[in-house]
Amino acid sequence: MADKMDVQRGTVSLMILRTLEVMGPIHGFGIQKRIEDVSRGKHSINYGTLYPVLLKLEQEGFIRGEWRPSENKRRAKFYALTRAGRAELARETKRWHETTEVIGWFLAARRSEA
Repeated sequence: MADKMDVQRGTVSLMILRTLEVMGPIHGFGIQKRIEDVSRGKHSINYGTLYPVLLKLEQEGFIRGEWRPSENKRRAKFYALTRAGRAELARETKRWHETTEVIGWFLAARRSEA
């Protein structure tokens, strides 16, 4: 089994927003499964982490939740990205790319470049 990874603070929000952009409206279990699948099992989110982040994103207006029946006919809250959420996803994606670029510079730097 693959080792699980810790992720930086705020990254869970980015993964949730991106999941909703790609998948459309989906319930918490679906979000959790998608993150685990896309990370090839390297990252899983427990419910104690996932649902507070979903609540925070909903309170910030980045996602909206709606109760409705799931595939197995049980009631579930489905989350969807809002317009503000799309803008936040774009900002956070840009910030993440900038951060990884800078880290890449440090990892590639040789002593003579210091």
